[in-house]
Amino acid sequence: MSETRRPTFGGRRAVPPNNSNAEENDPPTVELQGLVPRGVNLQDYLHVTGVHLFKERWDSNKVDHHTDKYESVQLIVRRGQSYYIQIDFNRPYDPRRDLFRVEYVIGRYPQENKGTYIPVPIVPELQRGKWGAKVIMREDKFVRLSVQPSPECIVGKFRMYVAVWTPYGILRTSRNPETDTYILFNPWCEEDAVYLDDDKEKEEYVLNDIGVIFYGDSGNIQSRSWSYGQFEDGILDACLYMMDRAQMDLSGRGNPIKVSRVGSAMVNSKDDEGVLVGSWDNIYAYGVPPSAWTGSIDILLEYKSSQSPVRYGQCWVFAGVFNTFLRCLGIPARVVTNYFSAHDNDANLQMDIFLDEDGNVNSKLTKDSVWNYHCWNEAWMTRPDLPVGFGGWQAVDSTPQENSDGMYRCGPASVQAIKHGHVCFQFDAPFVFAEVNSDLVYITAKKDGTQAVEAVDTTHIGKLIVTKEIGGDGMRDITDTYKFQEGQKEERLALETALMYGVKKPLNTEGVVKPRSDVDMDFVVDNAVLGKDFKLTITFQNNSPNAYTISAYLSGSITFYTGVSKEEFKKETFDVELEPLSFKREEVLVRASEYMGQLLEQAALHFFVTARVNDTGDILAKQKSTVLMIPKVIIKVRGAKAVGSDMVVTVEFTNPLQESLYNVWIRLDGPGVTKPIRKMFREIRPGATVQWEEVCRPWVPGPRKLIASLASDSLRHVYGELDLQIQRRPSA
Repeated sequence: MSETRRPTFGGRRAVPPNNSNAEENDPPTVELQGLVPRGVNLQDYLHVTGVHLFKERWDSNKVDHHTDKYESVQLIVRRGQSYYIQIDFNRPYDPRRDLFRVEYVIGRYPQENKGTYIPVPIVPELQRGKWGAKVIMREDKFVRLSVQPSPECIVGKFRMYVAVWTPYGILRTSRNPETDTYILFNPWCEEDAVYLDDDKEKEEYVLNDIGVIFYGDSGNIQSRSWSYGQFEDGILDACLYMMDRAQMDLSGRGNPIKVSRVGSAMVNSKDDEGVLVGSWDNIYAYGVPPSAWTGSIDILLEYKSSQSPVRYGQCWVFAGVFNTFLRCLGIPARVVTNYFSAHDNDANLQMDIFLDEDGNVNSKLTKDSVWNYHCWNEAWMTRPDLPVGFGGWQAVDSTPQENSDGMYRCGPASVQAIKHGHVCFQFDAPFVFAEVNSDLVYITAKKDGTQAVEAVDTTHIGKLIVTKEIGGDGMRDITDTYKFQEGQKEERLALETALMYGVKKPLNTEGVVKPRSDVDMDFVVDNAVLGKDFKLTITFQNNSPNAYTISAYLSGSITFYTGVSKEEFKKETFDVELEPLSFKREEVLVRASEYMGQLLEQAALHFFVTARVNDTGDILAKQKSTVLMIPKVIIKVRGAKAVGSDMVVTVEFTNPLQESLYNVWIRLDGPGVTKPIRKMFREIRPGATVQWEEVCRPWVPGPRKLIASLASDSLRHVYGELDLQIQRRPSA
C-alpha cells in the first residue's frame, strides 16, 4: 500500500502560504499537556457557557466604530479602538485562581509572529497601540471586557475563541460563526496609517455611499451619480474575496499601501481574473454596456457569486468599483477626473500629432492618444516607505492601461511627489506625471521623409482635475494638488526634477518658438443636442497690413472618449480671403443624419481644423471635442418618504429620436432605498414615452438618492437622479 505523501513546499517554507480569509482550520477545543489523573473532571474548572458581542446596529460597538451602517449581523469594528464583549461562565470568575484569554484567528495556517493568530492578554490597563483586554465589569457568572486591537492589525474577518487555562492544559470554545468579527482600517484612530483628522472629510470619503463622477470634456463638464453601496449586504465579503482571489498573503492585509495596490490590480480582469472586463470597442455582446451601470453593488455581488469577471467596464466604472472597495475596508478614498489625460506609452511627456503637408492629421503616424477625460482614485494614507512629506492623497488607478511589475495596476503614487516632480518614488509616479503634464506637439511629416515641429501646446494636457466637493454634489477643482500653474517658476522646477529622475523628454521641442503667424484662428461649436443639426463657427483674424488667402480643412470624427477616432463623418475644405487688419467667420452646418448612424457610447464628436496661410506657408491647427446633450430619465416619487413605509417610484423616459429604440434596459438604484433593479422594454417608438413603477421601502434615514440609467442598442449614457430626504421610522 503506497504511503500518502504530505504536500511539500520546495524546502522553502514549513507551512503553505496563508492567503485566504475564507479558508479555516479550527484550533482544538482541548489541548492537554499530559495525562489527566483519574478522578479529575475537566468540567469542574472554569467553563465558558456563552459569548455576547453587542453587535446590534444601535449598540455602542457599532455606533462608536462608525460601522452601524453596514448591513451585517456580525460584529464589525475598526482597529486601534476598544470595543466590548461579555463572557458567561459556569461559575463566578475568580481572577486569583482562574486564567483565560480571548483569541483571534484568521486564515488556515495561523501563526502568532505573522499576526494571523492573536492571543489577547487580560491586562490591568490597556496600552495604546497594543492588543489587550481589560475586565471592566464582573458580576455573578459573567465578565465584561474592553478589547482593544492593535492599530496595525490585519484587516479582515477573524474567528474568535475563548481559552481557559487548567493545570492539565487548555480548554477552548468550539467554532462559532456568530462570534466572527470583522476588523477594518480606522481613519478615526491617530495610530492608524489611514488616520484623517477632518471629521467632514471622514464623513465624505469613508461614510458617504453615494458619489458623483465627472465626465464629458473641460468645456462641457457632465456629471452622474454613482452608488458606491459599501455598506450593502454582501459587499464587505466581496471585497475580502477580491484579496483572496489575488492570493494576497494575510500578513500584508494591514498595510494600506499593499491593499490599495492589490485592489488596483484586482478591479480589472487582465492577468488575474479580477472584477471587471474592460471594453472600449462599442461592442458589448454577452454583457452590460459600461454606461448602463448605476453603481458598484451589482458588479461586486455578481463577481462574488459567479467567481468570474463581470462584463463590461470603462474608466469611471473601474474607479467607482475601486472606490467602493477602499471605503468599505475603511481607507478614505475619492474618484478624480483628469480632463485631457495623456496616454503616453513611453512616458516621454510628449503627445505627437502628425500632420501632412496640407495640414490634415496623419492617422497612420499619430499613435499617442489624448483621452477627453480619465477617472482614477485617490486613497489617503501615510507613506512610511517614502521620505517625510509624501503621505496623504495617493493616486491609484485600476483601469488596465500599463503594466506595472508584471500586472495591470497603477499606484499608489504620492500626489505630492507628482506635483514636485519626484517621480523616482514608488509606485508608477512617472506614468501619472505624464498623464497630467505632457506637451501636445504638432509635427509636419514632409514628403521627403523629414519632420518639422509646427507648434507645442504645453497647457492642453491635464487642463482640469476635479473631484466631488465635500458635503455636496458640486465640483471641486484639485488641479493645483497635481501641478503648479503653467508658467510659474515652481512648475518649471518640477519638470526639471522629473527629467532629472529619468522621465524622458526629446530635446527637439525645447526652444521651438516659431515666429508667430500674422493670422489667428479659433472655432466654437454650438450646443449640440443629440439628434439635431448644429453649427460650427470658425474665426480667422488678420493682425497684419497684408492681405492673405487661406486654405482650410475641417474634419469631424466620432471618437471614443479615449481620443481614438472611430469614423470620420464630416470633411470640408474651403478658402478664405482675408483683408488687412480684418476678421472673417465661416459657418459649417453639421447635420444629425451625418453623425447619428455612427454614434458611440459617449456621444462625443471631435473636430479638427487646420489651415495654411498660402502666402507665408504658416500652418494653423486647433482641435476641440464636444459632447452631445442627451435626454434624461425622469424619476418621480409619491407616498411617505420614511423608513419602513412604502413609496411608489416612477421612472419615465421619452424617446427624442426620429427612430425607434430597441432592447432598452432601464436600471434603478438607491442605497438604503432600493436594491438595484432593472426592466427591459423591447421597443420605444419615436416620440413615445414609457413609464415603470416600483414600490420601494427605504431602510436608511437621511439624505438619499435614486439613480436611473437607460441603455439601448443605439442610445446610451442616459441618466436621471432624484434627491430624497428619508424620515426616521415614526415612533409608536
